[in-house]
Amino acid sequence: MPAIVLSTLNAKYIHAAFGLRYLRANLGHLQSSAEILEFDISQRPIDIAEILLARDPKIIGLGIYIWNVAPATELVAALKRLRPDIAIILGGPEVSYEIEDQPIVELADFVIPGEADLKFAEVCQQILNGERPGSKIIPAELPDFSRLELPYPLYTAEDVAHRVIYVEASRGCPFTCEFCLSSLDIPVRQVPLPALLDHLQRLLDRGVKQFKFVDRTFNLNTSVGRAILEFFLARHRPGHFFHFEMVPDRLPSALREVIAEFPPGALQFEIGIQTFDEEVGARIQRRQNYSRLEENLRFLRRETGAHLHADLIAGLPGETLESFGAGFDRLVALGPQEIQVGILKRLRGTPIVRHDSDWQMIYNPHPPYEILQNRLIDFGTMQRLRRFSRYWDLVGNSGNFVESAPLLWSSCESSPFHAFMRWCDWLHARVGRTDGIALVRLLGLLFEFLTRESKLDPRPLAESLWRDYQRGGRRDKPACLKDFLAATEVAASPQQARATLPRRQARHLA
Repeated sequence: MPAIVLSTLNAKYIHAAFGLRYLRANLGHLQSSAEILEFDISQRPIDIAEILLARDPKIIGLGIYIWNVAPATELVAALKRLRPDIAIILGGPEVSYEIEDQPIVELADFVIPGEADLKFAEVCQQILNGERPGSKIIPAELPDFSRLELPYPLYTAEDVAHRVIYVEASRGCPFTCEFCLSSLDIPVRQVPLPALLDHLQRLLDRGVKQFKFVDRTFNLNTSVGRAILEFFLARHRPGHFFHFEMVPDRLPSALREVIAEFPPGALQFEIGIQTFDEEVGARIQRRQNYSRLEENLRFLRRETGAHLHADLIAGLPGETLESFGAGFDRLVALGPQEIQVGILKRLRGTPIVRHDSDWQMIYNPHPPYEILQNRLIDFGTMQRLRRFSRYWDLVGNSGNFVESAPLLWSSCESSPFHAFMRWCDWLHARVGRTDGIALVRLLGLLFEFLTRESKLDPRPLAESLWRDYQRGGRRDKPACLKDFLAATEVAASPQQARATLPRRQARHLA
């Protein structure tokens, strides 16, 4: 039985816990006495406790995040009642700041705020030697990458076959955006490039096709970014998919040249714009060159095959519904395949709290700590924005309505934001929910809205919806469309190369 069990509750099964693998990789001689057991938030805490206790460990290390802190608190409470002798050590961003009044911290034995790659091993050795650490809170110093063992050999064959493989070329962020935990993570530190490329090659040799880089600013260091892109380009095979986060107003020619060489769908860039309101951006310490940002997005859409996932945040201090809508329209015009409309969260430790009084920022006290209302956007309007975010994900981002979604605003003089909000209000009045809406039902409701409310001709609309419906390889004609489609029409099978990409991205390509 392992002396140490490393565990967490992932948001979904496919999300392999990157941090746990770093901790185990750096346990030194204790690594052989440690085991990783991963769960997800759909599992009951009491069932997770049963599995953990069956391993009879002396130490349980738990990764705590915004999405799992509630069930993790229930889990720790059960573990300490059943086996108070087991030392429970917490780590992760949710217990790295403002930890004094957290119930889960009170229940646990020890907490390691910060990057615990090396500190966790020290604490475990103390406990196993029978020496109880002198303090419950044990801050971790920033580890130097030259001292770290990289975790990639700890991805299992099951991980390679079924899960997202996370990698990193750097840690830290040079920017100080007040809503983001990464703004507290300074300085930026690079993984030694030769070692990283060696591990990436080994992962490719093991059959890994999809890599997700967790770096906050992949394109900050041009030479490193280009080297990684060139490495993947030289080894690219159909079905390979590489995800990076990028600074939107920084795209020098050295990066443009190599990005343009990748085939369609091979690259995905997550582009954090957050707001187009320059005054709001300055208020939250997010300064960016908007003209350069727009030019970069136009280049990526027109000259490359990269899949663009752009982020906006609703509820920032000083942003009105109208200014947010204007920014959304501006982003729609730039044509990214996906726009994530996020609702502002008050993450522990972030300096966004300094605006609470002036802008009357009221947040939900429970995870994920989303804004409920502020001085310029009341609760009812914020709820509409929350529904907008969810419905946009279902219709605008999913790839299920690539051709037909723009008909919501191209058929009228209204802005995309206000036109889509009109559809959101109508849809919520009809279904009263934002989840659990089957695709066929959603398609039927969109057809009804566009024919009855927007007065579109049903025949060309049905053809657009039918082409969209086939993007996922579907052949069953929805009943609402049958009377408006030619009887001889047959669905085309999706191309095999596209079928090997993640489903959302493949539908956008089809």
